[in-house]
Amino acid sequence: MAIGIVLALAVVPYQIGLETPGENNLAPTAERASAGGANAAPIPAVQTPPPEPLEFPFDLLDPPRPLPELRFVDGEGRPLTLADFRGKVILLNIWATWCIPCLREMPTLDRLQAKLGGPRFEVVVLSIDIGGIPVVEKFYRALKLDSLGIYVDKTLRVKRDLGIVGIPTTLLIDRQGREIGRLAGPAEWDSKEAIKAIRRYLE
Repeated sequence: MAIGIVLALAVVPYQIGLETPGENNLAPTAERASAGGANAAPIPAVQTPPPEPLEFPFDLLDPPRPLPELRFVDGEGRPLTLADFRGKVILLNIWATWCIPCLREMPTLDRLQAKLGGPRFEVVVLSIDIGGIPVVEKFYRALKLDSLGIYVDKTLRVKRDLGIVGIPTTLLIDRQGREIGRLAGPAEWDSKEAIKAIRRYLE
């Protein structure tokens, strides 16, 4: 079931580490009594503040949803599937060069990949341009996208298999290849909120 939230992306409930009601008023322990007598004032319990909520508009899925096999090619024309990225958290962005919001969003995805990309995380931007790799390469050169790989599905099957209506649409995928969140529409992916949200899944 999709849960629309303004991203309190804390997967671990924030109550962990908090004191239960009334613990601040516990009777003095024997240790306190020995130090200050039976009437010594109780020492206030130390409380752990909840994680700061993240304002990032993902639609989270609980439980995570298995994804179909998604087939596409890289910039060299080599066939790939989503399984080739298993073991990493993936931000899968479906886009096209004719999409104006995508044009504005792509530089932020490039910067996100430069900042967080590595053995545990990768931004996979999957073009659905029917013109294929040459069209996408030209777009990359024009926008000076240096950190993102080129991935293309000119058959549009990925868009259909994922039930995507409009683009850009972005999926957050866990290490087991399951969808854990989705965002329809553009976003500032290199913003503090986005980076903090994604890092929750890299811990």
